[in-house]
Amino acid sequence: MSIKSDNWIRRMAREQRMIEPFEPEQVRQSNGHRIVSYGTSSYGYDVRCASEFKIFTNINSTIVDPKNFDEKSFVDFDGDVCIIPPNSFALASTVEYFRIPRNVLVVCLGKSSYARCGIVCNVTPLEPEWEGHVTLEFSNTTPLPAKIYANEGVAQMLFFESDEVCATSYKDRGGKYQGQRGVTLPKT
Repeated sequence: MSIKSDNWIRRMAREQRMIEPFEPEQVRQSNGHRIVSYGTSSYGYDVRCASEFKIFTNINSTIVDPKNFDEKSFVDFDGDVCIIPPNSFALASTVEYFRIPRNVLVVCLGKSSYARCGIVCNVTPLEPEWEGHVTLEFSNTTPLPAKIYANEGVAQMLFFESDEVCATSYKDRGGKYQGQRGVTLPKT
């Protein structure tokens, strides 16, 4: 298994529509303003989060249960800047839609600009033949409110290509998050 370079990512985006929309270079400015970068990097792709957020609130004193998730635990918000309450979290989705090849595994890491502010981005791996918008979880580990900027870089995807094709892909298993669009809550 090997990590893939920027040239491989560009080729796969062009030939197999692996990432849409796709930015072939690293973008660091928008409308003359400095932003948290997104686009192709040396050995990965920096994704953006869309402007739709689900901010966790415990107003109903519910228990967070992945088998019986209560949608009322979230406040829906749409905007350019999401404020995450102290010691809480928010969900968002990537602007980019992914189509992962059968011999590729993608691992997501948070960007250092957010990590240095106590904001952790958590995503499970994108498995072979999974496709959809990636649901991102941002944890604010600080005792202060924290900002997430929509349409700017929030996490980096690293692509690992295997020498052989997997026996059973996410698509073969009929994975429950296949083809997801927008923020997707837990399913069992």
